[in-house]
Amino acid sequence: MNQRGHTSHDPNAASIAGPGVSNARRWLLVGLLSLASLINYLDRATLSVALPLIATDLSLGPTAKGMVLSAFFWSYALMQVPVGLMADRWNLRWLYAGAFALWSVVCGLTGVVGGLATLILVRIILGVGESVYLPISAKLVSAFFLSRDRGLPTGFLDSGTRLGLALGAPLVAWLTVRYGWRTMFFLVGFLALLWLLPWLLAFPSQYSHSAVALQAKERTIQGSGPRLVALDRNLVGCCLGFFCYGYYQYLLVTWLPDYFVRVRHFTLLAASGCASLTYLVWSISAPLGGLMSDRLVRRGWNETRVRKGVLTAAFSTGLLLIPAALVVNSTSAVLFVAAASLVGLSTANLLVMFQCCAPSGQVGAWMGVGNFIGNIGGVLSPLVTGILISRTGSYSPGFALAPVVLMAGLLSFWFIVGELKPLERSASR
Repeated sequence: MNQRGHTSHDPNAASIAGPGVSNARRWLLVGLLSLASLINYLDRATLSVALPLIATDLSLGPTAKGMVLSAFFWSYALMQVPVGLMADRWNLRWLYAGAFALWSVVCGLTGVVGGLATLILVRIILGVGESVYLPISAKLVSAFFLSRDRGLPTGFLDSGTRLGLALGAPLVAWLTVRYGWRTMFFLVGFLALLWLLPWLLAFPSQYSHSAVALQAKERTIQGSGPRLVALDRNLVGCCLGFFCYGYYQYLLVTWLPDYFVRVRHFTLLAASGCASLTYLVWSISAPLGGLMSDRLVRRGWNETRVRKGVLTAAFSTGLLLIPAALVVNSTSAVLFVAAASLVGLSTANLLVMFQCCAPSGQVGAWMGVGNFIGNIGGVLSPLVTGILISRTGSYSPGFALAPVVLMAGLLSFWFIVGELKPLERSASR
């Protein structure tokens, strides 16, 4: 069992994480990617937190707000497969840098929108830029870390996303109250461009060139050129489960601040603080879930059972969102939502499943396909919730539906996704 854990199914891990890239350098890259994911989700949080004021200024009703919250995911989801294919073939240093610059500038320009149509447009463009986050991050983690060690760095990447929401919610609320929502977008978007300098300096230039050469060699040996991802049972299972996960997580990302303002009658600053607590719980949970699973696998536990078991326990905490919507006491509601954010314990293990099951040289493509399907949930979740609110006058149906969808995802992980066997898959290729 332990011997299998020392062998990576992706030849990039052996060729890239060798003498050319030190251990300190690869963790530095993880740190920069985690910071980029923080900025990524901070930019997403801008709209959710400021939405009550934006909706007042632009005269947006619940259905219109649902459309605006959903618009980001239209382009974000559609770009996942193309970006995943590019992540397996293009220079990752410049691909990520260019996309980062695009999303930061567009976030800043959101401050000049004058109506529903332009607001939707900038959110669509923001989705195009931010689409690189997960496929490239998963590609780099699979290249620099062995299977048994991927939970912790993957957890740190997702931790950055929720930390961006946790820190971003009160920061965006304060900037909005202090300077107005338009100035807030200017500051958050354009100041983020400072991240580009350390990324360009830290990224090992030899990585992109050697990875591209290696993948070209693999395609030559296999007798094929660039191709789309083939249908695979594990890919289908991971994607269906990721869809359910995406539906749940994006309900919290998009509607939570508005819920605390409209239903619990908190001020914008208080609502952002309550939302920040739930995002912080998720942020801490993600690396903990990955670290716990990695340690058990290194001790000889079956990797498949460990990662699926942690995922099951984490998904089950999502059911706490139902009493959160039903309790009368607002403090209890906040605590229930925070506890329901322990779903974050599943994230690292879920993403590692994609990395373990993907054929060598296709981690980016698999993650792109998975994130495309997952973000269909991101498209539907805010939109369906907005429609339910409009028709029922209550947030409870939308908050009850999300954990039910999440629990359905467990069926996919347990009964469709098979054994995680990186050694056997590598040896067979």
